Amino acid sequence: MAYDFDKIALDYDRMNHLMTLGLDRCWRRRAVKGLHGKVLDVACGTGDMIVELQKHGCNVTGVDLSEEMMAIARQKAPTATYMIADAEHLPFSGETFDAVTCAFGVRNFVHLEQGLKEMMRVLKPGGRMVILELATPDSPLVSPFYNLYTRHIIPCLGQHIVGSREAYTYLPSSIERFPKGEVFLDIIHRLPISIHHCCHRRLTFGVCRMYVINKEAA
Repeated sequence: MAYDFDKIALDYDRMNHLMTLGLDRCWRRRAVKGLHGKVLDVACGTGDMIVELQKHGCNVTGVDLSEEMMAIARQKAPTATYMIADAEHLPFSGETFDAVTCAFGVRNFVHLEQGLKEMMRVLKPGGRMVILELATPDSPLVSPFYNLYTRHIIPCLGQHIVGSREAYTYLPSSIERFPKGEVFLDIIHRLPISIHHCCHRRLTFGVCRMYVINKEAA
């Protein structure tokens, strides 16, 4: 079960930037390169991805289940369109968007394949889906430091800054459970959608993964 993000909305950005040492901004900038036109940002949260997309001239619609998070997004990017919506049941016709993005949200889908299927359904033929997600690093040299940081330091920061150790204990456990790399791509390939090409890239020693999925053109 995903954590109730309404509870931590006000401190969400500050905590995210702190615990990623500001790298989350770099990851988002890399993810939006080459995207254009009408874009759907799924699990948009407080709108950081929307801000980056609008810098590239994209017409963005953001959906999320947390009204508190989207209230902050509206302040950052008031010209975007916002809707309360479940990623697993998107309220859009098929083949509506030129691109679909999701930054650090698919990990919280209750039914992962259904959410991914919906995101691909609303994507136009020839369009691109870009997913950013946190992951455990593969390197045996990096892993001990990562484990210490995520299992002990981050929950302490969550308690001190947000007043919720629970939210940031949930975070590392959800990262560890989530399929990454080729395992995640195998899930994409099983979807009943024609895919032209998909790949994943390790960012910052693999603690973040970027998945790029191109839908087959008509």
